[in-house]
This record gives sequence, C-alpha cells and structure tokens, in this order.
Amino acid sequence: MAESRHIAGLLGPTLIALAASEVLNPNIWENVPATQTYLAGTLWFVAGVSIVRAHNRWTGGWPVLITLMGWFAMLGGLFRMFAPAQSVPSASTLLAMQLVLLTIGVYLTFKAYGPKDG
Repeated sequence: MAESRHIAGLLGPTLIALAASEVLNPNIWENVPATQTYLAGTLWFVAGVSIVRAHNRWTGGWPVLITLMGWFAMLGGLFRMFAPAQSVPSASTLLAMQLVLLTIGVYLTFKAYGPKDG
C-alpha cells in the first residue's frame, strides 16, 4: 500500500495540473503540429510503461486505479505516436476527458496525502 500511495502522490497532482491547465487553456490543441502530438504521446507512453512496470496490481481497492491509469497512458501514448493527426478529439470530448482526469487526480491526491486507510 505504501508504494501505491507513493505513485498516487506523483500521479494525482500531475493529473490535476494537466487537466486544470488544459481546461484553462481550451484552445491548446488547436493547430498543434503532429510532431508535438507525437512528442506528447511519447511522454505519455513512457510514463505509462513506468507506472505499469512499477505497479501492475489487479487486486481490489483503489490501487487498481493507478494500474488502469498506467495502461491508459501507455495505450493513449501509442495512439498519439502512431496516429498523431487523428488523436485530437472534439472540444466536448476533450472537456469530458479533462474532467475525468481532474476527478481521478483529486481522488488519487487525497488517497496519497489524506488519512491512511484503516
């Protein structure tokens, strides 16, 4: 559980900063060259592989969310790397994704820095 809290302490604030900065800059993905999308995908892929290698846990409870986020980052990164021109969703889909990431980020941050589980 300590390892899960450690990774949640890194992942949670990162997701909050990422989602909040994109919500506050709604035009960030307009006119983005494919090379930048590819680079972002590469970074997501590396982060995802790192999480999955360090925390590939499928047991019940909130730590599974960390594993799922690692797989999501890895697969989403691959998609951005292999299809950079098709990987920018519509504005409403992007906002929905940002709100989901923000919610997960807040939850993981609370689990990492909040009171320890029983």
